[in-house]
Amino acid sequence: MRHPSTPALRRTVLALFGAALAATPFRKPPHAMASVRAAGLDDPAKKEIAMQLQSSAENSSLDWKAQCQYIEDIGDGRGYTAGIIGFCSGTGDTLDLVELYTGREPGNVLATYLPALRRVDGSDSHDGLDPGFPGDWRGAARDAEFRRAQDDERDRVYFGPAVRQGKADGLRVLGQFAYYCAVVMHGDGNDPLSFRNIRKRALRTANPPARGGEEVTYLDAASATSTSTRRWTGRSTATATTSADRRACAARRWIGPSKRHGSGPPTGPPGCLASRA
Repeated sequence: MRHPSTPALRRTVLALFGAALAATPFRKPPHAMASVRAAGLDDPAKKEIAMQLQSSAENSSLDWKAQCQYIEDIGDGRGYTAGIIGFCSGTGDTLDLVELYTGREPGNVLATYLPALRRVDGSDSHDGLDPGFPGDWRGAARDAEFRRAQDDERDRVYFGPAVRQGKADGLRVLGQFAYYCAVVMHGDGNDPLSFRNIRKRALRTANPPARGGEEVTYLDAASATSTSTRRWTGRSTATATTSADRRACAARRWIGPSKRHGSGPPTGPPGCLASRA
């Protein structure tokens, strides 16, 4: 996030799902204390599954790339939520994205909104964005360079840091995905509510596998810490819980009894993903 001191509780549904996913039973390997050598979530096939899961829960579609054009104000106090990861005009990441896009393609249709995006950062205001920003966002989504910028910004700010930390902590693929959910939800700045500080508090309770701990015990501690953070900030809502249940349902179909490490693709949105929260 551009402003780590600003509360970064961006996507309650993702963090709740991360907690639910962390609580999903793992089949403990014989040497659970050792760092896992299996492919990480950044393995192209596994990353694709992760993106499909996210899209399935939020948009009832496995076609996550089609969400590049998505934009609406969902009434969460963060202004417009848009694109493949829910970039928000009120939290700085939409501004970062449009700056990246403009650096690569000066004069694009969104470049004229940069002054307005700087003004509304930290608020839910649409000042200077309405009425044209949503339509221009959808228009920009037809540009391959803008779609590429969304992918790159997601990886730089959310996916890459989460996977690297998950690997460093010795977590398997699903643990890395839980980290990804938490980073998207809380941000990874220096404020007390950020992912890195939630992780620090979890480490006071349990060690991850890389420090000699047991993965499930550690993820339980991280999940409990994240949940207490949401309750503290009042972000745990019935709607978010419903969305989290949908994500957990999709994940359990993915990891099933014979796929405890997320090795197979989702087969399609299950019944619990039939409608959007």
